[in-house]
Amino acid sequence: MKKQLITVFVMAILFALPGKAQKPVYLDDTKSIEDRVKDALSRMTLEEKVKLCHAQSKFSSSGVPRLGIPELWMSDGPHGVREEILWNSWGAAGWTNDSCTAFPALTCLAATWNPEMSAIYGKAIGEEARYRRKDVLLGPGVNIYRTPLNGRNFEFLGEDPFLASTMVVPYIQEVQKNGVAACVKHYALNNQETWRGHINVELSDRALYEIYLPAFKAAVQKGGVWSIMGSYNKVRGQHACHSDLLLQKILKGEWKFDGAVITDWGGAHDTREAALNGLDIEMGSYTDGLISESAFTYDDYYLARPYLQMLKEGKVPMSTIDDKASRVLRLIFRTAMDSKKPWGSFTSEEHNKVSRTVAEEGIVLLKNTPLSKKIPALLPLDGAKYNKILVVGENATRRLTEGGGSSALKVKNEVSPLAGLLAKYGDKVVYAKGYDSGRVMYEKINKIPTSVLDSLRAEAIKQATDADVVIFIGGLNKNHLQDCEAGDRESYALPFGQNELISGLLKVNKKMVMVLISGNAVEMPWVKEVPSILQAWYLGSESGNAIANVLSGEVNPSGKLPFSFPVKLGDNAAHSFGQISYPGDSINQEYKEDILVGYRWHDTKKIPALFSFGHGLGYTSFSYGKAVISDKTMPEDGTLVVTIPVKNIGKVAGKEVVQLYIGDEKCTFARPLKELKGFKKIALAPGEETAVTFTITADDLKFYNDKESKWTAEAGKFKIYIGASSTDIRSTLEFTLQ
Repeated sequence: MKKQLITVFVMAILFALPGKAQKPVYLDDTKSIEDRVKDALSRMTLEEKVKLCHAQSKFSSSGVPRLGIPELWMSDGPHGVREEILWNSWGAAGWTNDSCTAFPALTCLAATWNPEMSAIYGKAIGEEARYRRKDVLLGPGVNIYRTPLNGRNFEFLGEDPFLASTMVVPYIQEVQKNGVAACVKHYALNNQETWRGHINVELSDRALYEIYLPAFKAAVQKGGVWSIMGSYNKVRGQHACHSDLLLQKILKGEWKFDGAVITDWGGAHDTREAALNGLDIEMGSYTDGLISESAFTYDDYYLARPYLQMLKEGKVPMSTIDDKASRVLRLIFRTAMDSKKPWGSFTSEEHNKVSRTVAEEGIVLLKNTPLSKKIPALLPLDGAKYNKILVVGENATRRLTEGGGSSALKVKNEVSPLAGLLAKYGDKVVYAKGYDSGRVMYEKINKIPTSVLDSLRAEAIKQATDADVVIFIGGLNKNHLQDCEAGDRESYALPFGQNELISGLLKVNKKMVMVLISGNAVEMPWVKEVPSILQAWYLGSESGNAIANVLSGEVNPSGKLPFSFPVKLGDNAAHSFGQISYPGDSINQEYKEDILVGYRWHDTKKIPALFSFGHGLGYTSFSYGKAVISDKTMPEDGTLVVTIPVKNIGKVAGKEVVQLYIGDEKCTFARPLKELKGFKKIALAPGEETAVTFTITADDLKFYNDKESKWTAEAGKFKIYIGASSTDIRSTLEFTLQ
């Protein structure tokens, strides 16, 4: 330490004397990053290079103190900057100035179907991370929604690779403008939490390239992301955090990724594989990635002393450490040593507004049917018509920013749904809890006595008998075995006796508005009886205000589902092939549905969904005119333009998501009926009309030919479907690819 201080002191004196010493290239941010990386690497010892490649605390990795190169500080998560954690423990550090803004979970962001929302979201969360002096934000997540039982679906961007690819890019770009690296996760195939640490995923190259990789590829090639987080599971026999296929061949080979690969916490398992197969920074080893600890030190990590020893003994090439150190240095120069980055901001009113705006635009109105021919739909809810508005459900008051695993947040302000409704409707609002799920639990299960649930249910039903309208606010929460890391749901049904509660309420009062808060689809045995249903996600700090604004009609709902709601679990593709498909046999798992994920499965197999991918209603209506196409044939390297007029024929302003799907009418390879290839969100006043245009290229027609390992499109007829959802098709066109 004394020697390092003397070195730094001497360097400082030399730099202060004009003409006496030249500033090293690596410290000169007027030079290119590549020149700085090369210069810094040339000055480092082997030991210093290895130090860059593993953690020094729970959420930081080493710099090079001798050269004045700072460490990297990382933070969860994808929808808020996590509270400070102790240096060598998962316990909270107990700071008083680390309460963040909670932004909506990423299912809500995906449900906006609006890249502009993704951009303002990324900008705001990047500012919060920068203010907190974080260099790497561990998010966003882009794993594909394969089964509604996956505990972490709420952190991801839905079931469709095109939607996820489009939405992830602005998020990354805006985060990184703050000098904070986005870290896209979990690469790849982390599509369940059951046995996540070791389950070996087997799937076709077609499914890999067409469904599970596109969002990661877009993050790299369009978003320019600076870091990637590996996933826990195995892929074709190798752990993803040191998979030759995923990291060397695809990520760094085919996609030319120049950033750093970071493990998920505890995701490394072998020094040699980690050295050779493209892992750059190892975090959290010798823990379960959650709460358990071990007696090992950071120098015992796979990429620490064991790696150094292998390098010295010539068992792995020196080129591996030079590549890793270069990537980590590049990450440091882009973040911690970027002198031009902004200051950031934290828990500002602007950030609350972003949180509320994204929440409002992501809420999905699933159903809103009139009560009779003479009685209109309950929504929007006009408070002047009612004397008693009964709010029922634990989720009306529960803090849903807590729990869920690594995405749990310590939030400065959180407006509950009940608080939002009280602010909107005043003392007309009466509350009954209705059910109870217990305190926030992680890796444990609350056991609520039947007598407690019976008592809460009876009181809520009693209150409902004379209520003018009932607003039920339920769904899931972020406890273990619900929407929570490290455990999948055990049932597609609502937990804690909610179905019995809903049935009891409907027997005494048919005027029910259902507000479902969840990151997953749920079974709805009461769907025909409930006239109005709202899918509200986990909405963050402004949850209550956003829900109240949509229920009241102050905001016209415009969200669309980013994944399908199957009627029953067996209608989901992953659950249609027995245990080996989901959750596997505890060792291996086969994605037997192949490319037919989500709506691709429902469409192609003619299995109707309860609510379709892309579905979402509003308080106004839109008419679609006849679509026209610029030509009936497309040259192999050409484009086509599709135009469709859309008009707001309702009485209030609103937004609509116009969706374009393409189907290959005849192909030698099996293909889905149709695939999303374009969408645009438009805002129209009553009576206003606009022309929506899409440009189709040959790339939109291609599939991955796994026999020849290339993307291709076969000549022949294609069909264009334009609609308000994957099943609400308003116009079709045909053309031929030459």
